Amino acid sequence: MTPRVALLATAAVVIGIVLYAGREALGPFIVGLLIVYLLAPPIERLARIGAPRPLAILSVYAVTILAVVEGLNLMLRPLVDQVRLFATDLPGLVDQLRAQLERLGAVYRGLELPPAIRDAVDEWLAKLAAGDIGFDPAVLLPVLRATTGFVGTVFAFLIIPVWAFYLLKDRPSLVRGFQASVPPEWRADIDAVIAIVGRVFSSWIRGQVILGLAVGVATFAGLLLLGAIVDPVFSRFAVLLAVIAGLLELLPIIGPIIAAIPAILIAATAGVEAAGAAFLLYLAIQQIENNVLVPKIQGDATDLHPSAVMLALVVGGAVAGLLGAILALPVTAAARDVYRHLFARLSVPVEPGSPEPGSEEPGSEPSRGDREASAEPTPPPEGGPAALPASPAPLGSAAPGTGFSTRAAGPTASD
Repeated sequence: MTPRVALLATAAVVIGIVLYAGREALGPFIVGLLIVYLLAPPIERLARIGAPRPLAILSVYAVTILAVVEGLNLMLRPLVDQVRLFATDLPGLVDQLRAQLERLGAVYRGLELPPAIRDAVDEWLAKLAAGDIGFDPAVLLPVLRATTGFVGTVFAFLIIPVWAFYLLKDRPSLVRGFQASVPPEWRADIDAVIAIVGRVFSSWIRGQVILGLAVGVATFAGLLLLGAIVDPVFSRFAVLLAVIAGLLELLPIIGPIIAAIPAILIAATAGVEAAGAAFLLYLAIQQIENNVLVPKIQGDATDLHPSAVMLALVVGGAVAGLLGAILALPVTAAARDVYRHLFARLSVPVEPGSPEPGSEEPGSEPSRGDREASAEPTPPPEGGPAALPASPAPLGSAAPGTGFSTRAAGPTASD
């Protein structure tokens, strides 16, 4: 290992230890990076046409804040009204739900069930009717701790716009500084990895915004339709339930299921038919989303097996809470594509008699076959290591799911 590689590895380990030690405070900054990622394209366009970067950033900030304020003005008042209405109607809704359960109990008593099953169900129903369902107030302690942490997080979020401003303003110089801090022969692969991660996160962010809006609007329209033809209870809470459905789109697979539960419970106060209608509405929306919208919007950038998605959600939630569960999908998909790219880069066949890639002595020249495989190689300087071409030469096919060239560049002198 050369001194430069040792220095780079040591710096990476130290940074990793520091970030792990302060992981509980990183949530706002991760959100800030997502904001930077979203705002960077229009700022770069304005900068390319000659606008000063600070002015471009302030202009995009102003437009974004205006859009958010107008959106809140449009949605916040009916949302607050429906939350207040829900809180007011909650006792009546509970009574209606109990009445529906009593109707189902009459049907249940007419069923012929084995005695053991009937006794178990009767015992549970008796506890439910008495309000004794084994609720332990201690389960509220995590909620209280989370609320306290949320207050501190709000203050941390207040500095994020300023932090993001400086990142956006100095982005070109920061990129140049990062490139200068890594060995030149690594830059092509590092740029490729950054491009892969950028493609995955770009597809994920764009998809989540569009899917959240689409699911929220579809849920709102469907609830209004059910309110007109099934029961008015759907229309009374349409905005509240639509916002819940749109926000929970951030959690794949699990989020839509959680979003459907309050809608079905509210619908159940109007009868079994209304609950069935709510279930069918949410099922239809999810089928349209999974089979029509997701393939067109996100493609295969974040296409993971459902079992892998569930595992990533659980692990991400255990590691970093709600934010970890939300980011688990793009992080896992990006790691998959980076692995495929690096595996393809390391799997280039070596000609018989030629040294393995990276095994040459410093100052040695690449073999003839490797020079021919390289794209316009640059002659090595006198006594120095062989120079890499500007980018890796294509292997003839891209690594599956990455969209990036997988041909290794000609071997270079080991760092």
